[in-house]
Amino acid sequence: MNTHDVSQVPKYLQVLNIQKQNLKRAQSFKGRRAISKKSRDEGLRQFMFRQMRLRQLMNKKEPKSSKEIRSSFIPSAYAPCIASLKELSKVMIKDLYIETHHHGRYLLLRTVTPTDIMTAIMAIVEDEEGRVLMLQLYNQGQELSRAYHLTEGTVIVVKEPYVKVMADGDYGLRVDHLSDVRFIPEFGSLVPLSWRKRITEDGDFSNSWKMRGNDFFNQADYHLAIESYSKALESSPSNEVAITIKLNRALSFLKTHQFDAALLDVEEASCGPEPSEKALFRKAQALYYLQRFRESCETNKALSEKYPENTLARREFERASARLAEAGIGKYEFKRMQLEARKRQPPHLDRGSFIGPVSVRPTKSRGRGLFTTEAVKAGDLLFCEKAFAHAFHDVKDTTRNLTLLINAQKDTMTLGTQAELIESVAQRLYRNPSLQPTFTDLHHGTYKPVNIPEIDGIPIVDTFLVERIIQLNCFGCPLSSRETHISAMTSDATAKKDNEQYHSCGVWPLASYINHSCLSNARRSFIGDMMVIRATKDLAPNTEVTFWYKSPFNRESEGVSVELKHWGFRCDCIICQNIQKTDKTIVIKRAETLADLERLFKSRKSYLPKIEETVFGLAETYTQPASEVPRLAIWTPYLNLAAAYAASRQPRKAVIFGLQALESLGYVIDGGETPHASGRPLIVKKWGLMIDSVVGCWMILSGAYHVVAPGLEAQAEEYARISYRICIGEDQTFDETYGKLSERLDGLLPTAK
Repeated sequence: MNTHDVSQVPKYLQVLNIQKQNLKRAQSFKGRRAISKKSRDEGLRQFMFRQMRLRQLMNKKEPKSSKEIRSSFIPSAYAPCIASLKELSKVMIKDLYIETHHHGRYLLLRTVTPTDIMTAIMAIVEDEEGRVLMLQLYNQGQELSRAYHLTEGTVIVVKEPYVKVMADGDYGLRVDHLSDVRFIPEFGSLVPLSWRKRITEDGDFSNSWKMRGNDFFNQADYHLAIESYSKALESSPSNEVAITIKLNRALSFLKTHQFDAALLDVEEASCGPEPSEKALFRKAQALYYLQRFRESCETNKALSEKYPENTLARREFERASARLAEAGIGKYEFKRMQLEARKRQPPHLDRGSFIGPVSVRPTKSRGRGLFTTEAVKAGDLLFCEKAFAHAFHDVKDTTRNLTLLINAQKDTMTLGTQAELIESVAQRLYRNPSLQPTFTDLHHGTYKPVNIPEIDGIPIVDTFLVERIIQLNCFGCPLSSRETHISAMTSDATAKKDNEQYHSCGVWPLASYINHSCLSNARRSFIGDMMVIRATKDLAPNTEVTFWYKSPFNRESEGVSVELKHWGFRCDCIICQNIQKTDKTIVIKRAETLADLERLFKSRKSYLPKIEETVFGLAETYTQPASEVPRLAIWTPYLNLAAAYAASRQPRKAVIFGLQALESLGYVIDGGETPHASGRPLIVKKWGLMIDSVVGCWMILSGAYHVVAPGLEAQAEEYARISYRICIGEDQTFDETYGKLSERLDGLLPTAK
């Protein structure tokens, strides 16, 4: 939703077609032995030369073009290895075959070059016989070379290796699943004697390994520290030493975002009658980062009571308490969040998720959906959810390239950070298996994942399941909906902004259960990696919550309903049904009339009665009441007329067309007509569709009422505030964005930013 889909863009279609040709050519090599066309020395020389050239370019510090794009290709899906390593037999490079998954086998390799990073982590590796091959590790994180010291001499096991034809026509190993590659520490039993480094022991093995772990930790080599601490625990330490080692390892797990493992270590280390200060503090942190805020608060409270001098613990308690308040009652400092989102890079906010009066239930025909559990009013907060994972692209940063993610099997291409998001989700699930059900329970179409949670104590994460879920549940998102709102209000085509495509993206699990409808009753907005969902209408209990995946605006005048085949269904809402039933001659007439209106509004020689007459002609092409079927094509002309009459100081006319504009979107409004009966309130009896320019429409009405019906001025502004709250997610910044001192008719302040 709102991701930058370029599947039909000609210049990208060329890339897709080339990739398809490459895949077809690669299949012609299937079954041949993977004997490289290059000698060992030639392969190493070319790899190192390329690295040298990259370093030279980086040292020049020349700004990259923001239009520079790199490609990432999704291969045909294959399952991760679910066999234990002891069930696999070793194979050598000479026995590998091209475009083949070598089931039941494993490769033992050693890196012979530093790493290179493009869309994958790459290095030249050798087997025990000295034969070399390119290794490409996908979804491993760009910190891999730093975190694992993946440099010359690193020993690696690749389970069920897959050899592919690379872009340059040579052959290489591709690993997509995190659990299909194992990094073997230098002291591992699989490391051949000829590859081993001499390790000096002092006789006390557990203490020796603990000290090695401490050294690695102090060097920020946390993964090697974990391996050393684990080796120390295998060396039968005393109970007291074991507790110290587990606490040290827990801190290393926290540093590497392995919060499940950290929690397990501290719980084992604090199982006695008197948990230590370190154990309680690290337990509270692990629970916090797993978003188990209540348990974190309880642990922090116990810590503060037992160790009152620990000021850091008190601050952690306050932080966890703030998250608990957010998650419990939806109490957010939205204005502060807006500021933080602009300052943080990436804009990942330290906030909890609030789940309001909604729950997931089965629907009659569209799987699961989200339903209200109690009555809510337009503008009410349904939930505010922190992203499960979020990949941010800063449009101002010219040093980061966009990635073209290509799925040749499904003929889809997206431009943005989707490849980064796949990696981020896979990493998070791998590091914290307790989070897997939250993500893997999301809709994934017909894809059949493996059902083995772990092998040899290693979590199994199916990368292709991750990719499929992201494809169907990913949201493109701006840095802030307030920024896009201001941009939309200063644009001549505000309705088109609702179909804007973004390069940043994320996954919000609860929001993924909301089904599509063009007659949406909720709206999503963003503040950094927080998604805010508010009701756009008054909703009764047990009402299904819907929003649009793609905006229906501009579809009506084109005579086509919203295209949703990506999600495997067609929208059958009353708007789409009406579009399908509308005679083609009417569609053509509407398009021609809209073109005429656009010319009339732009022409300085046009006069308002002529425009008004043309708008009435457009209205006559509709037969059903707007309260039943919104008249989307007429919204903008009505709004423009209201603004034009307000500018020409004809406030009564501005009121007439401002109300008609809202009514075209399905609003039913009582008490807004002029002349106005004193004491009669302005009431929205039924809310219609919500788009950014509805806020401006209410502000135009408020300004007009100031002259012809002062009693309604504040009421219209209050409806503008509610509409703003729905569009932006909050109204704490309304007075900084709109006001009576604005020179604009819609009240947008020039200082709004």
